This record gives sequence, C-alpha cells and structure tokens, in this order.
Amino acid sequence: MDVTTLKGRRVVVGVGGGIAAYKACELVRELSRAGAEVRVAMTESARQFVTPLTFQALSGHPVLTDYFDPAQEGNFGHLDLARWAEVFVVAPATADLLARIRAGMGNDAVTTSLLAFRGPVVLAPAMNVAMWDNPLTQENLAALLAYPRFSRVGPGAGMLACGDVGEGRLADVPAIVQAVAARFGAGPLAGKRVLLTAGPTREFLDPVRFISNPSTGKMGMALAHAARTLGAEVTVVLGPVGTVERGGLDIVDVVSADDMAREVLSRVGTVDVFIATAAVSDWRPETRAPQKVKKGASTSPEALTLVRTPDVLAEASRQVAGQPKRPVLVGFAAETERVVAHARDKLERKGLDAIVANDVTAPGAGFGTDTNRVTVLTRSGAQHELQGSKREVAQALIELLLVSPS
Repeated sequence: MDVTTLKGRRVVVGVGGGIAAYKACELVRELSRAGAEVRVAMTESARQFVTPLTFQALSGHPVLTDYFDPAQEGNFGHLDLARWAEVFVVAPATADLLARIRAGMGNDAVTTSLLAFRGPVVLAPAMNVAMWDNPLTQENLAALLAYPRFSRVGPGAGMLACGDVGEGRLADVPAIVQAVAARFGAGPLAGKRVLLTAGPTREFLDPVRFISNPSTGKMGMALAHAARTLGAEVTVVLGPVGTVERGGLDIVDVVSADDMAREVLSRVGTVDVFIATAAVSDWRPETRAPQKVKKGASTSPEALTLVRTPDVLAEASRQVAGQPKRPVLVGFAAETERVVAHARDKLERKGLDAIVANDVTAPGAGFGTDTNRVTVLTRSGAQHELQGSKREVAQALIELLLVSPS
C-alpha cells in the first residue's frame, strides 16, 4: 500500500491506557511524515503513560483529554474532532477500551469522540496475552468488526512488557500506518475522478463593487470531502469563500463566472463525475470601469447594463455530450418557488443525470446555514428527500448518486 494516499488526509489517533501508549508517539510522527494531518485524543489512563504535551509537540495541535474542560471543548472539542476526522485509529486499543467502544460508552475523550464519529475506524489492539485470549475480549472485538467501518491491525506475538509470551503486542507502527492508508485507498470511489464547483462568483462593476450572492460554499465543500473520504480524487473549482478545509483536495481558486467556466471546461472531459454546486452569477456588468465609479451630483436613477455570463453547467454538458463515456452530471438548483418544477426543467434542459434542489428561503436550508433540506431528482424519474447537517446531506448524496445510484 502506497502511504502517499495519506497526504492531506485527516486522521485522529485515540490513545488508550496501556504500556504500548508510548508507541503511539511514533505512530503520530509517522502519520505526519506521510503527509497526514493528525490530531490526538487520550483516555485518562493513557495520560499515566505519556503526557499530552508529547503528542501536542508531535502533531502540532492541542490534545483532547477532557471533554469537561471548557478551554479544550472551546478550542477543538469532541464533536469537532469527530466531524473533522476522515479516519479514527485507536492505538493501543486495550481490552477495557474495546469493551467500552462496543458498549457505546462515552466516558472519556476517546470514546466520546468515537461515538460521534461516522467514518472508518482502525483498531490496533494491545494487551496482556491472557486479556487477549479472554472470550469476552474476543467477543467484543468480533462484534465491532461485524460493522464494515471497523477494521483491525494486529496484535503481534512475542515477548510482552510483563514478561509473558504470546499475542498481545501492539502491531508495528509501519503496519498501522499501512492499515490507515488502506482505509483511504479501498473506498467505493477509489480510482474515480470527481470535479466540483462550489461557492459564489463575483462580477465586478469597478475595482471595489461587484454582483454576487450569499453562497458560502459549505455544501460543495462537504460534498468534496465526502467523495474524498470514499476514495475519489477530487478537484474543486472554488469561488471566493474565504478559509476552507483544503486537506486532500485539489482546489482551483477562481473569482468570476468566466474564470469558473474556463477551469471547468478544461477538465470536465477527463473526469468521471461533475457536480456543479456553485452559485454562479447569471449576469455581469457589460463594462468594467478601470477606476472606482464616483457618485455624481444628480440624484436621478442610474442605469446599469448587464449581460449574461457563461452557463457553466450547460456548456460542460454540451461539451461532453458526444463522449463515448461521458461523466455523470449533477446540478444544483437554488429556488424560491415551484422548487421541484423548476429543478426538473433544469434537469431536462441541461441533459443532467441528477439535480439537487432546495428552497433557499426555507428555515434551515440554503445559503450560509450549517443544515440543508433538499429534493433529489434523477433522470430515471426517482425523487428523494434529504435533510440534516450539510455534512450528513453530502454523505447521503454521494452514496445515493455515486455509490449506489438509482
């Protein structure tokens, strides 16, 4: 397994309380060397073996140890950790920690974060051989591995720290790194190339004024990360949205609709999927003043002549229409009335495979919110309703349209 797949990926290391906790230091270091972004959570007992300061120095980030600490939760709490992570590796996964994870407990920083995490989990067991051989430990591990999102690496066999000989040694660090890398390379979208647009565009009247919209790019970026987590290679043509999480993504920054059209049309013929979530301005000023336009003395109404911008999605659809194997085309429709009717018209008119429509005036949906409520229409006539956080909606959309399309 090529560990270069870890570059830019977001990995949480959950450290349990066993003598092998000191090896988790090397694990964090090697994951970071492979290019991963690493954050650490520790159980209270793990702190008896290694200090949080050690992991902070190795990862470059504060360590989550106490979800009752307002300072820790305010900085990057257990829910933030769960939402941020793409893979969660538990090393060492002690017998006690395995039992509590199986029971769904959330009584420390590791189990609480893991309980809120929805992605793949790599368990690296380490314990005394008698604990490992205990039927209850084996039952707990088997129950966890029955879920496809859980996998295991190790333990190894040999001389243990207590002097006993047998299984129970933490897997070698390179093996754990390989196991984490494998979770990124084996997703259902592995080998697929996905192109997205996200955010608004800006059409300038002069150097300081422009026509735009309230799009923040949150939905598009959530889709990009969801596709990346499932193994796809993802390129985002991104309008001006400010700071976003760029790890693991190829991001092309643009400003205007012309910029976005140029970047999309140069790439869309070589990808497997094109998802157009960007809120592209439909009009731009006919002319752009080279200097700031000053207000005149007159208070009479002033006219601004507008012209149409490129329809990025329609042009992309026309460009790939004749390809033997054209990409899957997915559009978004931000509407304020007759949402489904307008979306279905756009689906047919632009030759799309699916369209995601939402009423941007509805509570908990639309621009700038952290939640969304959408209606998904497909070329086959299927219709699906989805709602939740934008991360949840994004995950559901990717699975619906690309993993198991209807």
